[in-house]
Amino acid sequence: MAKKKNNKPMLSPATKLGMIALLIPIAITVYVLTFFAWKELQTLPIFEKLAQEKAIEEIQEHFDISIPVKFIPVYIAAEEKYGVPWTLLAAHHRIETRFSTVKTMVSSAGAEGHMQFMPCTFVGWKHPTCSGLGKGDISKTELMSPQTIAKYGGYGVDANGDGVADPYDIEDAVFSAANYLSKYGAAQGEIKKAVFQYNHSEEYVEDVLSYYQLYNAYHDELKTAVLLHQEK
Repeated sequence: MAKKKNNKPMLSPATKLGMIALLIPIAITVYVLTFFAWKELQTLPIFEKLAQEKAIEEIQEHFDISIPVKFIPVYIAAEEKYGVPWTLLAAHHRIETRFSTVKTMVSSAGAEGHMQFMPCTFVGWKHPTCSGLGKGDISKTELMSPQTIAKYGGYGVDANGDGVADPYDIEDAVFSAANYLSKYGAAQGEIKKAVFQYNHSEEYVEDVLSYYQLYNAYHDELKTAVLLHQEK
């Protein structure tokens, strides 16, 4: 008859406890080192940038159309120059051209560019062809000339200093809108009055103000996240 194998444990309970006692400090050390290593990694620019992008995405979920991050510094710069809340400029941009995503940047009435200026408003109503709704008979050269705009008292602005005031350039368009809204009281807090001057429609005013209030609710978070993102 074959002998039964000896199934006696190779390690005694005391030995096992001793090994566990030795492994616990090692495990704790590894965990602590891993924790601090991960914390250090999170301070790297790539991780900070990812965190900021995530924060922006979470805020944008509250909006029907996300505000393009690339436009927010433009709004903020226009606010700094003209005193018009950047969230108001964003609201106008949302209503006018859905943040420049419409198929054509020219309305049926003849308004042009990112922020939908009538040519006579952009170049100035003193232009000899201006009347009615303000389409006028204004050449592209005249429309985009800072000298012509100064002559006829328009609101067009050469924001980026390239020598032209172009309603199809996002910086020029937003700064022009800020210039206009500022002249009609937005910089002094007369928001509703300024918006009505931009478009004489109570429905338009309500639409713009609804987005303005919505964006204001996340004003600080969006501004901080975007400026930090821009600096990286």
